[in-house]
Amino acid sequence: MILSVKNLKKSYGADEILTDVSFIIEEKEKAAIVGVNGAGKTTVFKILTGETEGDGGEIYLKKDSLIKYMPQDMTVESEKTIYAEMLTVFGDIIKLEETIRFLQEDMAGKTGGQLESLLEKYHRATEIFEKKNGYEYKSRIRGVLKGLGFTDSFAESQISTLSGGEKTRVALGKLLLSQPDLLLLDEPTNHLDIESVRWLEGYLQNYNGALIIISHDRYFLDKIVGKIIEIENKKSEVYECGYTEFSVKKEINREIELKHYLNQQKEIKRQEEIIRTLKSFNREKSIKRAKSREKLLMKMERIEKPENLPDKIRIILKPRLNSGNDVLCAKDLSKNYNGREIFKNVSFEIKKGEKVALIGPNGIGKTTLLKIIMNQIAPDSGKTENGSNVNTGYYEQERISLNGEKTIFDEISDTYPKMTVTEIRNALAAFVFTGDDVFKTISSLSGGEAGRVKLAKLMLSDSNFLLLDEPTNHLDIYSKDILENAINSYTGTVLYISHDRYFINSTADKILELERDGVTVYLGNYDYYMEKTAVPLADGLNVIKGDKKSTRRPEADKTADEKKRKSEIAKCEREIEALYAEIKNYDDCLEKEEVYTSPEKSHEIYEKKAKAEEKLNEAYKMWERLSEKKVSGND
Repeated sequence: MILSVKNLKKSYGADEILTDVSFIIEEKEKAAIVGVNGAGKTTVFKILTGETEGDGGEIYLKKDSLIKYMPQDMTVESEKTIYAEMLTVFGDIIKLEETIRFLQEDMAGKTGGQLESLLEKYHRATEIFEKKNGYEYKSRIRGVLKGLGFTDSFAESQISTLSGGEKTRVALGKLLLSQPDLLLLDEPTNHLDIESVRWLEGYLQNYNGALIIISHDRYFLDKIVGKIIEIENKKSEVYECGYTEFSVKKEINREIELKHYLNQQKEIKRQEEIIRTLKSFNREKSIKRAKSREKLLMKMERIEKPENLPDKIRIILKPRLNSGNDVLCAKDLSKNYNGREIFKNVSFEIKKGEKVALIGPNGIGKTTLLKIIMNQIAPDSGKTENGSNVNTGYYEQERISLNGEKTIFDEISDTYPKMTVTEIRNALAAFVFTGDDVFKTISSLSGGEAGRVKLAKLMLSDSNFLLLDEPTNHLDIYSKDILENAINSYTGTVLYISHDRYFINSTADKILELERDGVTVYLGNYDYYMEKTAVPLADGLNVIKGDKKSTRRPEADKTADEKKRKSEIAKCEREIEALYAEIKNYDDCLEKEEVYTSPEKSHEIYEKKAKAEEKLNEAYKMWERLSEKKVSGND
């Protein structure tokens, strides 16, 4: 064990942030802290590093363990070059290297006792140098810089000339090279392109120390961590699994906890009604009985109401105007800035209903390409052609304005006055604004909630071809789930830029990888893209380079695979429905007086229910695996 946290508490004035957070991190273990925005994740990191003082609890860190923390958007300010700044991590090794060199020079021409003394110092110094892996530090620096997207020539750039995101990458590089025993990373994938994130995954998977990560990148978490520490309602719950398995378990646990809470509330109300009735008899015996029941009620250990996130309501979102089957055709696009070529030979087609992810390294021109499609800027060569009845809408979080004084409902109804109350409520329900939530003022919303309102406005517009630039930025994991549901239910066409691979995997049926000399088209989701980029193709099917036309696998194979997958999914869904019915039947039994008054019967029913819930968990896992195993091409 390297770290133990027990009953951690923290308040800011009357505002309680954490009331009971406990977890253990073993040496070399990799864990993640998750929770909605504002849950207190970063506060835990600040308490662990001493930046903030906790109000209670115990923290144990193994003696002589080095702990280092990288907060969000941490930057480096220096007049050095990137490479020179990285060298500062190895100051002790560099000094030792200089000592060894001086000793080598000093030994020249020495004999006898002087030489023996210098040789002894030299051997001690070289032994320490080897233990510290002194011969490797320069190659380690080059490897980290390359992994974080810094070429050898760029590594000689002055840090003072870098952008904020580049300075954050320099800070991350220094932290990784320092190799602490416990590494705390808060949103480390911010400012990294997909290639750099993939490199960081590999680095952290092989990291020899312990690691705790805060991240909204679910794909990243699945690749690295084996423990999830969830903070909810100011308390922690530990799950010994990766993120996807955690999310399934959490959903099932939430339903069970809510059922237990509601059952207890029902029992409390029943007892309170009995107490009131006994008191109304106004007899000594009845009053004594009432007081006895009151004492038992007061001693009852109350179940706290679980944070009941609204159901993800599945509503089909349809654009007001249908486009033709051909939505966009891009031919031989190229763009230069200040004499520097951004990209060339970019050709591709997008069909109605497709959900297309545009990926590529930072600076390759993805946003530029979207703006060319929007006719906001002109290409230097080539052209784009929209199909019939195509209306394009562009989503940037900071560009779609909201009136802070309006309610969510008014924001939509004022923008679309012809929509009925029912239509507005149905549309907002797709983004999980239900009941009185629709009357929240815009100014009171979190960043994730405001982003959902903006996307709702765009999807309700006359646009049937949506261009989205990093739509998951600043969204918590829950809001990302809602956005995925909305996009998957949208019958129009979507082209988006995203570094969120879990989001891409959940929503894309085509991927465009933008490169300097063209675009490569992958007819599947992110897992399919990874499969095809990891293994060279023998026949070239399903991958299209530059301006070549899209080719697919033989239609018969694709149809057979898809038919089999859909059949298995349908079978799994029937099993889930049957298990839900079985569990409901057990719940109904537990509410019967002849059952809840009999410990034996209650125990028997609970055992059966537990087995059914375990089967339901497995069925959900199977359903998710089948759903993710999507046959490439359009459904």
